[in-house]
Amino acid sequence: MTTAIERPTLLRSRVAVVGGVSDGLALHLGWQPRTVRLLFVALSFASGAGALLYLWLWALVPLHPSEDDVPVRRSAPVALIAIVAAAVSTLVVLAIAGEDSVLGWLVIVAGTASVAVIWELAFDRTDPDRSLRYRLGVRFGAVGLLVVAGITALLSRPSALAAIVSVGMIVIAVAVVVAPFVVQLWADLMTQRAARVRELQRAEIAAHLHDSVLQTLALIQNRAGASSEVARIARAQERELRDWLFTGDAPLGIDLAASLRDIAAAIELDYPVRIELVVAGASVAAPGPLVAAAREAMLNAARHAGGTVSVYLETSAGAVDVFVRDRGPGIDLSSLPADRLGIRESIIGRMTRAGGTGTVRKTATGTEVHLHLEVPA
Repeated sequence: MTTAIERPTLLRSRVAVVGGVSDGLALHLGWQPRTVRLLFVALSFASGAGALLYLWLWALVPLHPSEDDVPVRRSAPVALIAIVAAAVSTLVVLAIAGEDSVLGWLVIVAGTASVAVIWELAFDRTDPDRSLRYRLGVRFGAVGLLVVAGITALLSRPSALAAIVSVGMIVIAVAVVVAPFVVQLWADLMTQRAARVRELQRAEIAAHLHDSVLQTLALIQNRAGASSEVARIARAQERELRDWLFTGDAPLGIDLAASLRDIAAAIELDYPVRIELVVAGASVAAPGPLVAAAREAMLNAARHAGGTVSVYLETSAGAVDVFVRDRGPGIDLSSLPADRLGIRESIIGRMTRAGGTGTVRKTATGTEVHLHLEVPA
């Protein structure tokens, strides 16, 4: 009994000569890519059947999937070939100016120049092997050839038909200049529309979750107490949900507030503590010594005080202040043994070496750590 041959899925290759059809079809059939290309060329002489088949497969066969969204690389400079064909046709127009056949060559110039620009806009823009100089050369080369051929035909054959064709070519040249801006504007509009749709969907999901899941998690925390294991897990889930709902489309970048939020989330997972972060002022970069000192202060509050820890971040013109307050028994720095260097070195000493200040004082309700650092405006 014979078994059916398992063939690879028909997919277009991302490393292609033109469209990747021949490589994908050759892999699917188990043939050599050169054989498939020769077959397409031979069929093209049969009333263009090969070219039509190639275009049909190009339109219907999907690209080979890529996890990293690798762009398609095309080795054939189709736009440059079309520009060369338009240049040769323009030379023919200059040579036979005034004859009846010049109008046909004008159509060839317009067609090949248009193909070059369309290819550049549709494919070369996303091809990493096509530089900006190459693409601008194709675009302005097409404009120049269209204008030269149109003016030549108008001056050498002053008839109504020649005037219409010449004006049409000049209009196409103007369209070539304007087309990239129109394409970019259209792409921006589609991006904004997709962003609005995502925002509406996110708002609907956020409203639903706020009325159900988030309120349930908040109720669990209030009933269980800040120091319980159940409250700690509920806080972690609430934080993850809020981050997904309200910061999912936020631009990537590490600032001081984001660093403190990440530290607070990590500490809450390890200790039965609730850390409340309040931010006032503009976003600033995260200075390493200040972040490390704030982490040590938050960690000490979680270890020795527990309950609820308040972190207040204030940024002003040229300065950053971080306050970490807990509701524990309080720490008197002067009463600590000399060998207890955690606060003296990890907080106060680190801030002093960074050019800032760090103070620890005992209050009526616990301990307050104040970190101050001058930063460039």
